Amino acid sequence: MRVFNVNAHHITAALFISALQLASSEAAENASHRQQEITRAGKRASMVGPSQFFTGAVRIDPVWPANSGISASGSLVTFKPGARSAWHTHPAGQRLVVTSGVGLTQQWDGLIQEVRPGDVVWCPPGIKHWHGAAPTTSMTHLAVTATAAGQNLSQHNQSQGTFGNYRGFIER
Repeated sequence: MRVFNVNAHHITAALFISALQLASSEAAENASHRQQEITRAGKRASMVGPSQFFTGAVRIDPVWPANSGISASGSLVTFKPGARSAWHTHPAGQRLVVTSGVGLTQQWDGLIQEVRPGDVVWCPPGIKHWHGAAPTTSMTHLAVTATAAGQNLSQHNQSQGTFGNYRGFIER
């Protein structure tokens, strides 16, 4: 797992370039039958992070679902202080863009790393990891999760590994 420090200008530029690439590929595919789609804020209901996937208080705000146009879903996930995901993997990988707060993430057999707004975490396919908030600070990230064969989460386990002692913690 790699953590990149990216400022807001880099994020904006990357999102703009990705949007242009997506738009041009869709336009080339079938311009006369496609229309821009706007999903209004608040249309998709927030949900509590299920206890089989999370420890502590977690809110998930779906932003977009995977579909035939893009095989990745996006959600804003907010972790209250000390909350985290279970150990899990993704069959096609996941990118996390930290938008606020202070978070922690760890790859299996790796050190716990701190992440802050503007940091982008790439979780490669099949790599067991967790992510969540620091002990005293909430954290929100945009999770962009790719799908493979209709699945975006391969496994999860609350009981594996340690979290509470923060051994191997890397400060920025």
